[in-house]
Amino acid sequence: MTPTTDAIDYAKLPKHIAIIMDGNGRWAKERNKDRVYGHHEGVLSVREIVNVSAQIGIQYLTLYAFSTENWNRPKEEVAALMELLVNTIRKEVSDLNKNNVRLCVIGDLESLPLKCQVEMQEAIDLTATNTGLTLILALSYSAKWELVEAIKNIATAVKNNQLSVTEINEELISAHLSTASFPDPELMIRTSGEHRISNFLLYQLAYAELYFTSTHWPDFRKEQYIQAICDYQNRERRFGKTSEQIQTNLTNVDESN
Repeated sequence: MTPTTDAIDYAKLPKHIAIIMDGNGRWAKERNKDRVYGHHEGVLSVREIVNVSAQIGIQYLTLYAFSTENWNRPKEEVAALMELLVNTIRKEVSDLNKNNVRLCVIGDLESLPLKCQVEMQEAIDLTATNTGLTLILALSYSAKWELVEAIKNIATAVKNNQLSVTEINEELISAHLSTASFPDPELMIRTSGEHRISNFLLYQLAYAELYFTSTHWPDFRKEQYIQAICDYQNRERRFGKTSEQIQTNLTNVDESN
């Protein structure tokens, strides 16, 4: 039986969910359509997942929309994706504001077409005061690119005597990542049956729970999303500790309350 929102334990909601939206092309191919058709249908899933996230109280949602490696796809597909991106952003701003959703973007944005940059910045500005869900689009993004940029910035600070090598720690590295303003994801979902992270938030996913589903992204809707959240809530998150330590800590918290 497919779970409904009633199955969710709202006291255990992940604060931040990250999704690799995979399978648009394969979904289209199975229907004898071109890949761009799959991307258009995938937008419907984006809209539904964003709306559900806002409704149930997810605070941060990161969607892997376009990787740096995606630039190597056929030029026609990349051009169509960029056009779809611009049109989608333009159409969705009113709904984002209606649902109190704030839009943010991470990635090498300067590599995007100027038209995309302009539309993106306008949408970011128009939703900047919203206080509900923060929707983070990863565009022209790769974790290796992000880490290289962070290392360059840290190295420059050391070279200019603005930073000591002994000051470099996990917190400092996190502060130099493009996600510095957001908490690390607690749940990462990948659709379409692939079991890899594909250069996505490598540093930030260190302790995230990973959920893989064979469902292609255009078919990934509210029911599948709730299933992933419920699966997450049934896991024991130990962070290197033993189950006994986790249970003892929970008991101590309950007794102190």
